[in-house]
Amino acid sequence: MKRYLSAAAIDVLLVLVFAASGRRSHEEALTFAGLATTAWPFLAGLAAGWLVTFQLYRDKFDPLSVFPTGVLAWVSTLLLGMLLRVISGQGTAFSFVLVAASFLALFLIGWRVLYRAVRARRPLS
Repeated sequence: MKRYLSAAAIDVLLVLVFAASGRRSHEEALTFAGLATTAWPFLAGLAAGWLVTFQLYRDKFDPLSVFPTGVLAWVSTLLLGMLLRVISGQGTAFSFVLVAASFLALFLIGWRVLYRAVRARRPLS
């Protein structure tokens, strides 16, 4: 259970970092309300991705796996996040979609790749 909570916490934290960096780059206030407004569509997409991944791979679900967990978390965070931004009247310019896709891939897949690489280099005890 700790493994699930740790991976979920890392994913949530990285989505919040993504949202905060976006607000900062556009010189928007980093208030709780502002961050929540920017982050909620992506956090909802992330939650959906985790739920779908768990349902599809219930017997073999690994929250630390690059695929399917990392990739499906990234895809759902991006796609559902953008859809919810459109529905809520937030911007989805093409350049923003590209930047979001890149950063979310780096964050949600990247930390898992790094984790696997570090773990593979450790000698067996």
